[in-house]
Parts: sequence; C-alpha cells; structure tokens
Amino acid sequence: MQTVLIVVHLIIVLALIGVVLLQRSEGGLGLGGGGGGGVAGFMTGRGQANALTRATAILAALFFTTSLVLAIMSHRSQAPKSILDTGAPQTSGQPAKQPTGADNLLDTLRQQQDRAPATAPAQPAVPDAPQSR
Repeated sequence: MQTVLIVVHLIIVLALIGVVLLQRSEGGLGLGGGGGGGVAGFMTGRGQANALTRATAILAALFFTTSLVLAIMSHRSQAPKSILDTGAPQTSGQPAKQPTGADNLLDTLRQQQDRAPATAPAQPAVPDAPQSR
C-alpha cells in the first residue's frame, strides 16, 4: 500500500512541476511567458490562466494529502508497542536482558558496563619524573 502511494505521490509531484512551469510568468522565467512562443496559442489567455490555476490548486491539495498520509503511515509502522501487549514481566532473579543491537551511545556503554567484570578499577600509572642529562 505504501509503495503504491509513493508512486502516486511522485506522479503528482511531476504533474505539479509541469503545471507550474506552464503558467504565465510575471518575471519571464516560465515557459508561457510574454513572447509569441510556448503555449500561448493553446488557449485564450484568461481560459489558460483559469485552467492552470485550478489544476495547480488541485494538484497542490493532492500533494499535501498524500504527504500527510505517507507521514502517518510511516509513523504508525514504527510506533512503540503497548506495555499491555508485551505480557507478564520476568519474575526470575535475573534482570531482563537488553536487546543486543544498541541504538545509541548510551545503550552501547551500558552493555559494555554489564559485560565488564566487577573487579576494582586499576590504579592509573604514575608518570616517571623527568631525568636531566
């Protein structure tokens, strides 16, 4: 479903780009500028402007809608599970195991700390005094 929606979204994007480039430009950068070329002979000036403006508004609304739907679908697929769905907590004397794939630095450091033996930390080496020659 998400792949189909992405393809539709891309088609809307390309159509929106094409419609915007076809509109008559005030600054002279568009294809339908004030010169005699381009799409000026396609329709009358007012009819062309109305059709392209309406098409731009419709495509922009579709673009906005598909963007929102894709964002919601993406968020729902990565949403955390409910604590009620996980089942009963472990009652054994051992703490629950953390997942092996650490997502960030803090998780990695905690895993390394859990794996390290519980011995006293080694004393730092004392630097030697400089000797003169």
